Amino acid sequence: MIVKTEEDINGIKEIGRIVGAIRDELVERTKPGITTKELDDIAGELFAKEGAISAPKGEYDFPGYTCISVNEEVAHGIPGNRVIKEGDLVNIDVSASKNGYFADTGISFVVGQGDEVLTKLCETAQAAFDAGLKKAKPGSKKSGIGKAVHQTAKQHGFTVIKNLTGHGIGRRIHERPDHIYNYHEPWDDELLKEGMVIAFEPFISTHEEEVYEKGDGWTYITEKSFVAQVEHTLILTKNGPIIVTK
Repeated sequence: MIVKTEEDINGIKEIGRIVGAIRDELVERTKPGITTKELDDIAGELFAKEGAISAPKGEYDFPGYTCISVNEEVAHGIPGNRVIKEGDLVNIDVSASKNGYFADTGISFVVGQGDEVLTKLCETAQAAFDAGLKKAKPGSKKSGIGKAVHQTAKQHGFTVIKNLTGHGIGRRIHERPDHIYNYHEPWDDELLKEGMVIAFEPFISTHEEEVYEKGDGWTYITEKSFVAQVEHTLILTKNGPIIVTK
C-alpha cells in the first residue's frame, strides 16, 4: 500500500510494534527443551492480549499463529512437537493484522552455543538487510535492493534463496509490489514510491539457491543448506525508511 494519511501511518506502526514485540518475546523464550508448539501458543496468547489477528491463520488457515522453522526448514514451518535443541538454527516469522493494517517480521538465530558457520550466516543476513535498506529510497529502482543483498551474501562466502522474496504489505498481508528479489533482476526496474509499505526479507543460504515444499502443503526446505532470514516491515519516506517492526 501507499500510506496517505496519519491514520495509515499510525495503523502500520501499531501492528508493526505488536509483531515486533511478539517476535522478540518468542526469541527470548526459545531455549533447549521447548517445542515449537509451546512457542506458538505463547504467540497466540500475546495476539489475543493485543487484539491482533495472526495473518497466517486468519488469511490462509495456516495451522499455527506463527511460522517457526528449524534447521533444514527455511520458511512456513508448522509449529508442532519438534523439540528445540542447543545449536539449532531457528527462524521465527510473525505477521498479523489489527484494525485492517498488516505487518510482517522474522529473524533467524542460533540457540545457545552453535556452529560458527551458522552464527556467521545469521550475521550476514543482518548485513544483507542493512545493505538493502540503504537502497530502499523513493525514486530508486526496486532491483537495487536485491543487488545489494546478493553482493553482501557473496562477499561473506554465501548466496541467496532466489524463489523466496519480499513483498508489498499494508491493507493485506501480500500486495503490490508482488516481489522484492534478493538478487539483481535487470528487468525489475519498477521505481520505489514515497509512502510505499514493504516487507523486506533477505534469505541468505550456505549453498543452494532454491527451496522446495517438503510435502506438508506449507513448509519450505532445502536439501543440504542452511538459510537465515531477517525481515522487517518498512514505510519508505524521502528521509529514509521507517522500520515499524524494530
